[in-house]
Amino acid sequence: MDVKHCRIVFLGTPDFAVAILEKLLTEGCQVVGVVTAPDKPAGRGMQLSQSAVKKFAIEKGLNVLQPLKLKDPSFIEELKALKADVQVVVAFRMLPELVWNMPPMGTINLHGSLLPKYRGAAPINWAIINGEKETGVTTFKLKHEIDTGDVLMQAIIPISETMTAGELHDTMKGIGANLVYQTLDHYCSNTLMPKPQEHLSQNALDEIPAAPKLHTATSRIDWNMPAKKIYDLIRGLSPYPAAFTYLDGKLLKIYRASYTIADTQFAAGEYKTDGKSMLQFAAADGWVQIVELQLEGKKKMEVDAFLRGHRTHHL
Repeated sequence: MDVKHCRIVFLGTPDFAVAILEKLLTEGCQVVGVVTAPDKPAGRGMQLSQSAVKKFAIEKGLNVLQPLKLKDPSFIEELKALKADVQVVVAFRMLPELVWNMPPMGTINLHGSLLPKYRGAAPINWAIINGEKETGVTTFKLKHEIDTGDVLMQAIIPISETMTAGELHDTMKGIGANLVYQTLDHYCSNTLMPKPQEHLSQNALDEIPAAPKLHTATSRIDWNMPAKKIYDLIRGLSPYPAAFTYLDGKLLKIYRASYTIADTQFAAGEYKTDGKSMLQFAAADGWVQIVELQLEGKKKMEVDAFLRGHRTHHL
């Protein structure tokens, strides 16, 4: 079957997923329905807010479904009525088998890593936190265990020394969109052979890095770690949720930094500043210099602007 005759149902919610849906439409794919999260109250007025995917789908005149529960009989009937040949999932919640096994060609998922590495909720963040030099995107077929299905296609993405999670996210959107379309093109024409993930790994499964959900404890900086590890943590959590520490008793989020290896003669976590443009914290083996930050109750700003308006203890 030609990809443009393939009936596709798309499932996704955030901005990341919009880029992939837009690519499918640009290439003339037949998207017969879009499934996204229900509208949620947001902001001070708690007005209902639509997902990025819903806003885009409505602009394009697509049929949008927003089930509260994915096993709801009325939703299942609506989904069946779309007669999809295949479903594409990008940044959506976990699907029950009743949904992912519905189309005759199954369901394809896009994941932000080179599976089997970094299975889990935060692959972009953890690849940078762990100091990886490259990552990628993977399309694979859904099955019961999360992120374990047979791989269809992969694309490698280099990670530069200064790249943040936000920058990798934006790079990944375009590459992921192209990969999903290429995958569908080959998959619909039956020219793609799925590969079990075990065949792609040279390591034992217990050595494969994972990408669990980020928690507050993940974001708190331990200044007893090496400076490079702290620097990678800051990059990997920027711009969200952001690595944090405390400065004079107030929570300080750090978005950009640099580091130097040196004998500090300071206790880990102590800081020094010239009160003008330099603020740095002592790590286990050097200094972490702050470039962009946000103090509790203040706006995000460059360190020199911060120091002009904040009185710190000069060390």
